[in-house]
Amino acid sequence: QVQLAESGGGLVQAGGSLRLSCKASGTIFKIDDMSWYRQAPGKQRELVADITSGGRISYADSVKGRFTISRDFPKNTVYLQMNSLKPEDTAVYYCNTDLIDLQFRRENYWGQGTQVTVSS
Repeated sequence: QVQLAESGGGLVQAGGSLRLSCKASGTIFKIDDMSWYRQAPGKQRELVADITSGGRISYADSVKGRFTISRDFPKNTVYLQMNSLKPEDTAVYYCNTDLIDLQFRRENYWGQGTQVTVSS
């Protein structure tokens, strides 16, 4: 089994910063994509940022220039640095990963989610 452990959420004022972390552990052979999604109350879950095993990065238009995704490959960890936060960034943030496990099966896993609240 694979576990994704997220941390770093919290309450911050508008204009502030937070850094989210997500560490994957367990029966992992190789991790491909690592991503951050978010879901605000009453809205659908949306992709925030993604980083591939080759280091290719993509962002949602709403966070470009403010958020930075990065990855520590040896530690199987992905980070999301969030700057210039806005109230509309308030959501539960979820880590997601595509990987190949030790039985060489391709699997997709979600973290438990971490709340980010931005006050105005």
